[in-house]
Amino acid sequence: MSEAGDTGAANPAPTLLCADDFAMTNGVSQAIVELAEAGRLSAVSAFTTTAHWPSHATWIARTRGKVAVGLHFNLTLGAPLGPMPRLAPDGAFPAVGMLTARALSRTLDTGEIAGECARQLDAFEAEMGFPPDHVDGHQHVHALPLIRRAVLEVAAHRYGKSPVKPLLRNPANSLRGIVIRRSHGAKAALLSALSAGFASAAHHAGFELNDGFGGVTGFDEATVESDFDTACIAPGPRHLVMCHPGHVDAELERIDPVRGRRAAEFRYLAGGRFPAPLWRPSRTAMGKPVDWRAEWMAAR
Repeated sequence: MSEAGDTGAANPAPTLLCADDFAMTNGVSQAIVELAEAGRLSAVSAFTTTAHWPSHATWIARTRGKVAVGLHFNLTLGAPLGPMPRLAPDGAFPAVGMLTARALSRTLDTGEIAGECARQLDAFEAEMGFPPDHVDGHQHVHALPLIRRAVLEVAAHRYGKSPVKPLLRNPANSLRGIVIRRSHGAKAALLSALSAGFASAAHHAGFELNDGFGGVTGFDEATVESDFDTACIAPGPRHLVMCHPGHVDAELERIDPVRGRRAAEFRYLAGGRFPAPLWRPSRTAMGKPVDWRAEWMAAR
């Protein structure tokens, strides 16, 4: 386990800094690869539902010696990889608000969700040649009620007997962490409430999780530095911070309302000003998936 050489105040253990949304657009993927190559990231979470994934997978595969690479499970952007007549009858995913309402009202078909999760994992492994190092969700959908059940069933079926399993992202924060950070507390509290029960279910299924979560923001491009500072306050022993860097291109202009924030995060991270030491995998680009239990033990 190594640390970034140009970080600020040390944390009890290196922070897992994960860039989400790889393969969303050319510009997003290019920015993430640049940061990974420069040692400014710990991990990358990738869409496998976009048309970019097959070609962009070759870009990120070359950086596996520098970052963990995982699946960014998607149910809210674009189209599914297979038919989902109940969730996406017109071939397009619903907005996150509609999906959340259906999760809370228990009107989702878990079998349909599980089938799409399996397809997205298949697409990941087909291009990468390895299982994902971790699994999380675009807009945290993987931790919502009912959806979590489907994701955990698929993950347990595929990886449950393996001695090395993917890390599952826990987007919940402790009340203490929310209060101490004093930033976007209402949003962090809502996310924690929606994720309630996910961590215990994942632990019961035998998966490792992060313990501490940062990066919840209002996506204001003027507050990037203070937001990252806040994300690293009172870190958990297995602290994970999400980020969303990107270069703005025509496709991002069309599909993403927070494109200015992505550009600002890229500039900040490229400058090496992240306020904590970063975890990085100790393997080559063709090395085995990350053994999270061993990594956590080594960080103590």
